[in-house]
Amino acid sequence: MEFEEAGIGEECGVFGCVAAGTWPTHLDVPHVITLGLVALQHRGQESAGIVTSNGSSSPLYMTHKGMGLVSSNFREEQIQKLRSGNLGIGHTRYSTSGISELQNCQPFVVETLHGKIAVAHNGELVNAKQLRMKVLRHGVGLSTSSDSELIMQLLALTPPKEEADTPDWVARIRNLMTATSTSYSILVMYKDVIYAVRDPYGNRPLCIGCLVPVSKLQSSREPDIETEPEGWVVSSESCSFQSIGARYYREILPGEIVQITKNGIETLDVVPRAGGDPPAFCIFEYVYFARPDSIFEGQMVYTVRQRCGRQLAIEAPVDADLVSTVPESATPAALGYAQEAGLPYVEVLCKNRYVGRTFIQPNTRLRQLGVAQKFGTLSDNFVGKRIVLIDDSIVRGNTISPIIKVLKEAGAKEVHIRVASPPIRFPCYMGINIPTKEELIANKPEFEDLAGYIGADSVVYLSVEGLISSVQEGIKRQTNSILNNIGNDKKSLRQMGHCTACLTGKYPVELEW
Repeated sequence: MEFEEAGIGEECGVFGCVAAGTWPTHLDVPHVITLGLVALQHRGQESAGIVTSNGSSSPLYMTHKGMGLVSSNFREEQIQKLRSGNLGIGHTRYSTSGISELQNCQPFVVETLHGKIAVAHNGELVNAKQLRMKVLRHGVGLSTSSDSELIMQLLALTPPKEEADTPDWVARIRNLMTATSTSYSILVMYKDVIYAVRDPYGNRPLCIGCLVPVSKLQSSREPDIETEPEGWVVSSESCSFQSIGARYYREILPGEIVQITKNGIETLDVVPRAGGDPPAFCIFEYVYFARPDSIFEGQMVYTVRQRCGRQLAIEAPVDADLVSTVPESATPAALGYAQEAGLPYVEVLCKNRYVGRTFIQPNTRLRQLGVAQKFGTLSDNFVGKRIVLIDDSIVRGNTISPIIKVLKEAGAKEVHIRVASPPIRFPCYMGINIPTKEELIANKPEFEDLAGYIGADSVVYLSVEGLISSVQEGIKRQTNSILNNIGNDKKSLRQMGHCTACLTGKYPVELEW
């Protein structure tokens, strides 16, 4: 919960859909994209947008974008205006680079030498400043402060060997990936194709699903998603698939360029990492950002969070009577801790879901009152007992302190805090909005006696090594059949690696500022 209160957020969510079979399609493409974006709403609540296309040789692009939640921007009237689309891409935004205003809403559409393209992007380019200068030197103006417009303009630049009348989008995308190695997952829509692209380090997630006919979903026979699709979808997270009747197909590999058409999916290229570096998938997707029912690297996020809780119980046992959590992102970790420690899991706090986020309150006193208003105590469950309270992190320390105070005032004998992730000590430059280094409690003198500072009886964080082992224990690599179809260096594609820069200060690439 502390992540939420500290205002730490994922940058964006992207979603795309291509109808299979004969066009014009009977599939309601804009409705599918809208529902997909609703499932990705946790990745960004600032703005939302959808662009659809009829996919013809001279395509008609239909666009709707707006500030706020997906549900408030895409009602039936707006969806109806997008309905002639046979394919489309959507985006929901939480800004880390770029000002919060309508002109930065994605997807962006731009005219190129060979026609219009639409682009949606999740992440943050580590060398954006240098790339902006490159684009401006080509005489191209930029109308927004968003990295996504920068990506779009770089894609619009003609590669040296491209023939005048035939756009080579693979070469253009490869040039982009060579110019900036991280951090991004990108959807590019051109005519009847969506190109799905993940940066060579795989820092941001991206996966593919297959839309299965409802009759097949209701059948006892397992549908053959290769031969019976209604369409293909691509998403930042697989949690968006169930609500639209899609089956998880596979993850897009780091550096992979996938072409999605009405005829299916095809890997066009895999761009390698420089110097044989390992991948650097953001480890905080597992800790907090992703929805718990999403799948990364062949494992469910919920299961990983449970393993983190079990590992935390091994590293930081304590004499106590019960285990509980600050609702509700740390609940899987609390259950894992309780199972490993042999203690009952008991709810001690009741969340009022209609109180706004406390981090937007104008001063510390109101923030702390906001926390008290946000939770009620279930005192009958813990009076006179010793509580192990699991949280996902302590970022600034302003949020957990009043919760401890409320619990003790309601009769808790002891409150021991166990944190299911390591201390955040460094800022992120790859798409996560983390407070400045000076604001982080782990870098303040108070951290030396954090328990005393927040009023707890003890405080212990999960170790970096414990987090990494919990994540990597259940990873399942892509099957050989997928790797064989790609034809690149199989060894590098089977490598395992995660970005822990905000915990260790070790960034996967050299920062150019």
